[in-house]
Amino acid sequence: MGVVVQMRYRRADAAGGTYFFTVNLAERRSDLLVRHIDELREAMRTVKDVHPFSIVAMVVLPEHLHAIWRLPPGDADYPLRWSLIKSGFSRRLAKGEHIRASRRAKRERGIWQRRYWEHQIRDETDLARHVDYIHFNPVKHGWVARAVDWPHSTLHGYIERGMVTADWGGQMCEGVSGYGEC
Repeated sequence: MGVVVQMRYRRADAAGGTYFFTVNLAERRSDLLVRHIDELREAMRTVKDVHPFSIVAMVVLPEHLHAIWRLPPGDADYPLRWSLIKSGFSRRLAKGEHIRASRRAKRERGIWQRRYWEHQIRDETDLARHVDYIHFNPVKHGWVARAVDWPHSTLHGYIERGMVTADWGGQMCEGVSGYGEC
């Protein structure tokens, strides 16, 4: 006779904290996020109006996104925000995706993975490392050769504010591992 162990998932919950997130679509070969970028932006804007947070850095790729949020003092409820963003985005799209029976029973769409990855940012070094990761991610995944060429990234705001230059991150060269001059 086996023992059943109940695992409880624990999330970081520092009020007013800064968090890094990775949020994925259920269908990892989809391009839904970039095809419907305006709907995603509107869903985020709607949630931010009611449950404020600031976006420190963000990149939206076809099938997943990375973001760093800073929550207001006294507030640690990012799970509510993500739930509202995901459901708000889903409601803005026509139905048509494959929905598993387990999701149908809970009246869920089949657009997003249920869980997401979060990491509480510890200090300025950790923050800088995660911002760089976010901004370089389109290059890492092979969508563009230069980070600046990806349109759905806060890197453009960093460039406009003079925080980095347009050649930040170098250029990925075909047949070369890493990045740098071609």
